[in-house]
Amino acid sequence: MVNPTKFEDLAAVRASLARVCDQHGWAEPELLETTEHDVGFGQTRRALEDGVDLVCALGGDGTVRAVAQEMVGSGVPLGLLPGGTGNLLARNLETPVDDLARAMTVALTGRNRHVDAAWLTLDPDDLEPEGHTGEGSTAGPSRHAFFVMAGLGLDAAIMGSTSEQLKSRIGWGAYVPAGLRHMLTERFRVTLSIDGGPESTERARMVVIGNCGKITGGIDLLPDAEPDDGTLDVIVLAPRGVAAWASVAARVITRSDRTNANLSRHRCQSATVAVDEPQRVQVDGDVVGEASKVTVEVQPRVLIVRTGNGRTGG
Repeated sequence: MVNPTKFEDLAAVRASLARVCDQHGWAEPELLETTEHDVGFGQTRRALEDGVDLVCALGGDGTVRAVAQEMVGSGVPLGLLPGGTGNLLARNLETPVDDLARAMTVALTGRNRHVDAAWLTLDPDDLEPEGHTGEGSTAGPSRHAFFVMAGLGLDAAIMGSTSEQLKSRIGWGAYVPAGLRHMLTERFRVTLSIDGGPESTERARMVVIGNCGKITGGIDLLPDAEPDDGTLDVIVLAPRGVAAWASVAARVITRSDRTNANLSRHRCQSATVAVDEPQRVQVDGDVVGEASKVTVEVQPRVLIVRTGNGRTGG
């Protein structure tokens, strides 16, 4: 699966991938292009229905998420090919992010690692009892898979207001202007329930739920997060001003696990997050709407990803 908007010379990309496949005794790969109206869901379903041995995602984090969502439980390995600004799942799984040929080699010859999928549902109390499905996705318009991180509040606002053109020019630094614009917006009230336990309420600027720990710029936001441990890591950030933001940044950089009024940490298999006024919500960098309540749950070790780091999954 390839997002053609990420490449100026798609023919050269096709030729490079074909050379690697030939070197390793594979047939020439079929490139299925994503579109504005289907960013990879339908194309991946068709590839799986055709009985392919391997599906690769070549594009940004949104393309990877769409392809991976459709491959959950399929038993077919996913190859991660670098084509975006973040390449966050690839970075967290330590697969190549700066060499397309090397990444393709890992996809063809690497080891299988079974990783978790996480699922986020927007405003679950408003859903019809029978559920529903949405165009282009088997999960439906209110239920979305993610494999790196989801969040609501500040981080979703940043994702939603960052220019794609700026990202293509300067990379992850494009998020900085949006971050500065939104970092001191008014805090909101969050009510959090972990694994069905008692509710706790606190003020926040954003809530982040992670299956992996690393974000753009190589920052380890969730140092305890592992993509295959059957656990989600949750942080609630609530700094009041610039000095408090500096304190939070220092704690993240030093990987401190202390909890205080500015940053609290939780680990769980499921969580419910309710807010006093609707907030934007993002999954793996894609803003999927606004919600007053979200639920998240982990589905352990249901996605096979080709990696080169020797980690295997049974």
